[in-house]
Parts: sequence; C-alpha cells; structure tokens
Amino acid sequence: MPRASQKRKSRDGCAPKSPAGDRGRAFRSRLLAWYRRSARRLPWRGSRDPWAVLVSEIMLQQTQVARVREYWPRFLARYSTVEDLAAAPADAVRESWDGLGYYARIRNLHAAARHVVDVLGGRMPASAGALRALPGVGRYTAGAVASIAYGERAAAIDTNAGRVIARVFGVRGRKGSARRERRLWALGEALVPCRGAGDWNQALMDLGATVCTARAPRCPACPVRRVCRAAGAGHRRLHPLARARATAVPSRRAGKEVPDEPARSAPISRSRPSPRPSP
Repeated sequence: MPRASQKRKSRDGCAPKSPAGDRGRAFRSRLLAWYRRSARRLPWRGSRDPWAVLVSEIMLQQTQVARVREYWPRFLARYSTVEDLAAAPADAVRESWDGLGYYARIRNLHAAARHVVDVLGGRMPASAGALRALPGVGRYTAGAVASIAYGERAAAIDTNAGRVIARVFGVRGRKGSARRERRLWALGEALVPCRGAGDWNQALMDLGATVCTARAPRCPACPVRRVCRAAGAGHRRLHPLARARATAVPSRRAGKEVPDEPARSAPISRSRPSPRPSP
C-alpha cells in the first residue's frame, strides 16, 4: 500500500518538502482552490508566450493594473515579437511607453530585446536563470516569466507574495532585512508545486493584492485564514517591524498600494536590482 506521502505526491505533483510541511500543503491546496474560483481576469493571463509575459511583468512594475490593461495590448500590437522591438528606434520605443512612466523600464526592455536578437538568435531565454541575464530582469521577474511561460518550478516573491507568506508562516523580522528575505524565499521555493507553478505564483499575487493587503487585510474573507498564524494570533501579528532608520535602504521600486487593482509591489530581494518590483 502506498504511503500517505506518496499519495500526496500523486495529487499535487510534488513530494512534501520542508520547510513548508503540513501547513504548507494545506496552504497550497486552499489557495489554489480559491484561485481557480476567483482569479482576476487579466488579458495577459491567457498568454504563455514568454515575450508577452515579460512585457506584462515589466509594465506591472510601479503601474496600476488598470493602466496596464490599456497599454499591454496596444504595445504588443505594435511590437508583437521581440524582433519587432529590437529593430525599433529608441525614440519610437519611448513614445510607445508614454503615460506609463518609470522610463528605465522601457530602456531595459529595449536593451533586453536587442540582446535576445543579437546574442541569442531571437530565442527568448527558457529558464529563470537564463532570464536573469537580460537587462532589467531580477529574481522576481525571472521567476514569474519562467513559471508562467514555461511552467518552471520557480518562485516569484515580490512584496505582496512575501507578505502573504510571512503572515501564514509567522515570519518575523524587520522589513527588508537579509535574514527575513532569505526565509521568505526559502519558504516560497518550498511551496511552489511541480505542476502549475505559474498559477501558484499568480495565486499568491492575487491574494496579496486583493485580500491580504498591507494596511487593511480582509481576514474574514481570506481562503487561507485557518492555516494563517498571523490571523490566529490577532491583528498585532499582521504587520512586520518597520525597517530601522539607521539601516534603511531606499527601494527604487517600492510602490504605493492601491485598494482596487493595485500595482505590482517591489520584489523583496534586492540581490539584483531591476526596474520592476505584486499587483
């Protein structure tokens, strides 16, 4: 007779893996069930084209989702392939970005497109590790694109996803501290299922953006409240300690939270800066 752990592996495609443990498996199951019912309908979510996914992720840095809904299809109609953007003059590319702001993003995206065409023969990198070699692509963006476009088992932990994980697993410490970020990434990587990694990462993003928000979390409506340590301990555990002023490091990608359809928030890892920070 197969063991319980073997049964769990056959159901979700992953053997149990520490440090998430039983809480992690329950959390994953509840969150994915919620996402299947409640996922936001966003135009880029129907695409598995790595170029289209990369464009959406870059646009979502510091920009409200409602604005990206408008710009993403328009931009891809003009630059439907990486070759199209690579061949375009810089002034035309910048003009196509007008209204989105944070112009370092489009300069990096343009440079990335040229790198793909000139160095990689027009083939988009097919793994998170390879994607990080592109200008402006950091750990979060690489994980998001690799998991969504290729199904790679890669974590994508931005501020929204990190906040969810910290609350569910009771991760303490000052915001931005190296120790706290290492713990969040370790948990994030352990939680990613072997199958459906893209859906998992987007489920974390959606929960952090719409339910488990920074200032006014809607705990009664949260699908994972029964496995959440912060919710069980009361509101005082919902907020991490503020970053100490003496060691504060300004984040170029820290964005304000918008209650409805928020912008992507900053990736919690600053190991490699990139112009993008969860919705």
